[in-house]
Amino acid sequence: HRRFDYRPKTDPYCQARYTFCPTGSAIPVMKKEDVIEVYRLQAPVWEFKYGDLLGHLKIMHDAVGFRSSLTGKNYTMEWYELFQLGNCTFPHLRPGIDAPFWCNQGAACFYEGIDDAHWKENGTLVLVTTISGTMFNEMAEWVKYDNETGIYYETWTVQASPDKQSTVWFDSYECSKFILRTYQKLADLGAVFKKIQTNYTSIILFSGEPIYLGNETSIFGPLGNKTLAAAIRDFYNPFKPHQTVSEFFVDLVRIIDRVILNHQFYLFYNLEYWFLPMKFPFLKIIYEEVPLPVGSKESFGI
Repeated sequence: HRRFDYRPKTDPYCQARYTFCPTGSAIPVMKKEDVIEVYRLQAPVWEFKYGDLLGHLKIMHDAVGFRSSLTGKNYTMEWYELFQLGNCTFPHLRPGIDAPFWCNQGAACFYEGIDDAHWKENGTLVLVTTISGTMFNEMAEWVKYDNETGIYYETWTVQASPDKQSTVWFDSYECSKFILRTYQKLADLGAVFKKIQTNYTSIILFSGEPIYLGNETSIFGPLGNKTLAAAIRDFYNPFKPHQTVSEFFVDLVRIIDRVILNHQFYLFYNLEYWFLPMKFPFLKIIYEEVPLPVGSKESFGI
């Protein structure tokens, strides 16, 4: 996943139904002698609206919790879409604008408190490691860098087949990937994680070798490829980036139908368009184990 120099300003056209990070706050500076507990948090996506419905499908949202021993304060940190999931997955087709218009950014959100009931009821709230205040502060610096340079949400993982060793053409970039990067950073700083099973959700598309098509200008610009531009617009046409979850899933069924009937998918990734020659089983939602990290050897001298 490509890193960018800065986060672009959001277009006023992009409106979120739910405010991004409504109670967010700056990450505090911890005293270096503090001992901070780190918690793995996981619950079904959109639980606030649909309860455990998506838990049965194992479509989970991940976050990380912290508890300071010195102050007794709890904190939650997570990474999610600025304009909800539909907008990150499908573009808007705006009248008078040839190119599909993407309202797609993801970012970290940090706030005081851990909503114990939310994470425990249908999900997970479990201690995974303890770190020093110094490690926490170094992690906070890294979060700032990660947040400013990894800006686009990517729903799909794309790989060659369901085999474990299969080629991954494109990796997703969503809430769980941020949590995994955070754990890895903590491990590199010297954190030692408990030996517990940790599973994550991935939405995987299966495709032959992707074909590079170009960027917005080369396809939709004045010297662009009119036929290709029309094909991409036509592909995205049924999939409006609706706000409601039920409509999102209706679109998902439609997209699967199209993908399976025509073996086609147009992917927008790191501001570029790719054609995916889709193949069986086309799409899978998996909930699989990703072990907690082990620090790099040199980290323990820190």
